[in-house]
Amino acid sequence: TQLHYYPPDNRYHQVYNHPPVFSINGKQLAIALDDLATRPLPDPSKLFPWLHGLHPENQIQLSFFVSRRRTLRRIPKCLRSITVVKVGGDLTKAKLKGAVAPDEILAGSSFIDADPPEGFSVRNFHIQTAKLAAISDIIIYGDDDVSEENILAVAVDISTAQDEWMRRYDPGQETRLFNTFVVSSSFQDIEHQHPDIVAINQNGVLTGQVMDFFLWERLEMYSMSQATEITKNVWQGPSPDLSYDMGGPPTSHYDVFIETHDGASIPDTRYLTKISSQLHKGPHHIEFPSSGSIIASSWSQLEVYDFIATCRWIYQLANPRRRRSLSENKDGDIPMKPATTKPCKIFIHCGDGYTESSLLALAYFMYAEGAPVHEAWLRLHCEKKRNFFAYPTDVTFLLGIQQKLLSESPNPRARQLTHRPSPNWMTKMDGSLPSRILPYMYLGNLAHATNPELLWSLGIRRILSVGEPLSWMAEDVEKWGAENLLYINEVQDNGIDPLTQELERCLAFIDAGKFEGTATLVHCRVGVSRSATICIAEVMKTMNLSFPRAYCFVRARRLNVIIQPHLRFVYELLKWDEILQHRRGNTFKRDLEWPTVAREIALMNKPYSRQ
Repeated sequence: TQLHYYPPDNRYHQVYNHPPVFSINGKQLAIALDDLATRPLPDPSKLFPWLHGLHPENQIQLSFFVSRRRTLRRIPKCLRSITVVKVGGDLTKAKLKGAVAPDEILAGSSFIDADPPEGFSVRNFHIQTAKLAAISDIIIYGDDDVSEENILAVAVDISTAQDEWMRRYDPGQETRLFNTFVVSSSFQDIEHQHPDIVAINQNGVLTGQVMDFFLWERLEMYSMSQATEITKNVWQGPSPDLSYDMGGPPTSHYDVFIETHDGASIPDTRYLTKISSQLHKGPHHIEFPSSGSIIASSWSQLEVYDFIATCRWIYQLANPRRRRSLSENKDGDIPMKPATTKPCKIFIHCGDGYTESSLLALAYFMYAEGAPVHEAWLRLHCEKKRNFFAYPTDVTFLLGIQQKLLSESPNPRARQLTHRPSPNWMTKMDGSLPSRILPYMYLGNLAHATNPELLWSLGIRRILSVGEPLSWMAEDVEKWGAENLLYINEVQDNGIDPLTQELERCLAFIDAGKFEGTATLVHCRVGVSRSATICIAEVMKTMNLSFPRAYCFVRARRLNVIIQPHLRFVYELLKWDEILQHRRGNTFKRDLEWPTVAREIALMNKPYSRQ
């Protein structure tokens, strides 16, 4: 491929001779990055297993990926990247697209050998930046207050590292394949003349010109979990954050805010009565225990009483005309009569809008609607369109207090339901439903797939099994119809088996369900890699999203389960992005390059990984 910057001719002034360092201006830098974004990536088979990391001392990794085929250990010649390095390493401001700190690729004047010397992993996202730096042209810049001497010193170290790497790994090469450049334009000039390559400005503010994984995931989370009314005058959603447009009603809409978190205690009736008497003064905030924080066996009768009393208090505020009068209070409770007959609007919230708040939202829905546990789960999800996450302990606790909760419910239908048994699917469920990625596509695990009664109750009528066969009873297969069950064989989550050749068949199966107006469950074993890859591919195709944006879209909707397509699947999805853009007749251009995508995914997964 013809490159604008290789070999560096007289357009690129040489500012240092031994080792060579060249100068590049802002316009040339913008052209180089644009050229890189429009260049097709090599076929995955040409880069894997090398990208997994093949350290010569790592016998586990070598024996699994390479065995005796030494050719697979060769450094690929088909990939040429660009690594942008910021001297000083402060990437919270004045950050160019894809920029990294020097210590992410360099140890002294040598490239870091990033391949892990021990252990086995198909998710070595964290090594990609350093791994590809050695087969990159490297472009160096700094803040406008960093001296040219400092920038040049780093450039000399990097150029020295390139020389050493070539002598070690490509001794037969006579001319340099990769070069080092320093940016001659000021960051301020680049910001004004080429804003599309500036990720964070000099003041530390995201420009919106370069896709940011963390921001996009948060925006998708808020979009997915924005506040909605779950029953009359009671809303559920994420805690207010003035930094974002969160959708849903403004905070001024609410009279009572109930924040759920695991450090909170259940308010007692005296405290709630006090709050009621002060509501005429303005909005009030109270706290309540989070989902997963209540263990049924450790709870006293008094705590159960206060829990149900909180549901009663919320109901009386939200429906003041239907409250019980003092004479109706048979238990001699302290009446929690609102000081006003105007209905209050109540907001049950937590950080993400779906985890900590789910226990109270489900319990209150049961109380207000006179709904048993299984009905609350289904109606909140299907009728109210809420995506929520609950724990096994929440199921146990709510089943334990169901009879008491329904007997106290103001809804007349509740009394007919107190002694009805739960359906079989409820006894097999751990609290979490499969994740609704799109109205017609769910992402789940093998446990979800082996609970056909639950899936049928959710309106799911088709199952796509990726690498994990179903073990259903014959009558279940007959009920669903064999044509509505698709099994993709011989795709293991091993970093070797490709998935690209199965994408068309999988997406056609999902589309057939969409055409019929039914939903498809896509599952593998855990629901984070193979099946997540299929769902991301469908979101990319249907919503016209690039891979990074589709990844964040699916990640946000998988709720508390972290999607983790392995390294090869992520690379294949970047290639799928190319295929889709060409089909649409668009001029192909990647949002972000492979090392940046891998680096961002590694940073997002770091809190949950052992690496």
